[in-house]
Amino acid sequence: MLWGGVAGGGLEVRRKKGGGVRLAGRFPYNSRAVLSDGGRTGRPRKEQFASGAFRHSIETMQEVHLLVGHSFDRPLASRGAGTLELTDTPEALTFAADIASELEDVSYVRDALALLAVGQIAGISPGFRIPPERTVPNAETVEEEDPAEGNALIRTINEAILFELSLVTRPAYSETQIEARNWSLAPQARIFTRKRHAIERWR
Repeated sequence: MLWGGVAGGGLEVRRKKGGGVRLAGRFPYNSRAVLSDGGRTGRPRKEQFASGAFRHSIETMQEVHLLVGHSFDRPLASRGAGTLELTDTPEALTFAADIASELEDVSYVRDALALLAVGQIAGISPGFRIPPERTVPNAETVEEEDPAEGNALIRTINEAILFELSLVTRPAYSETQIEARNWSLAPQARIFTRKRHAIERWR
């Protein structure tokens, strides 16, 4: 599973009448994240999600969880439980989650809400997979950045399978994940390529 993220995605917490918390947020499309500055000799790498990148997962009512820090051991809500609503718009993937009052007594939920209150949790990060090329040929593409803006390689995720959304303190790719990916511009198709593993599946 791969993770992505952007700062400033927007999170809102409201106390519900009768107990519990209503948590809402958004993950904007077409917002570029800098994955690597290229170091001393390499080229910068940036990534963005195209509008509707998660539409298939949303329309098919696939199970999606809301987690803390990409840990399935720290769930907050889910579509299967009827506590997570997802909406896809041209601008962003938005969500609304109802956290039951009973969960507020759980230590990781209490900690997460406290971190939200003081601004230490500042973003949303999706956990996803890219579909096999045989199924969706152009699920991801790589192109040159406009020379007027820089010389980065820009990877655009056009379609992905969404498994979870996470509240995170720093919504960005870790160095290990960046290093595990190979970027190349194919002579004609400009297809993003990366190492394949036996257990690999859609994000």
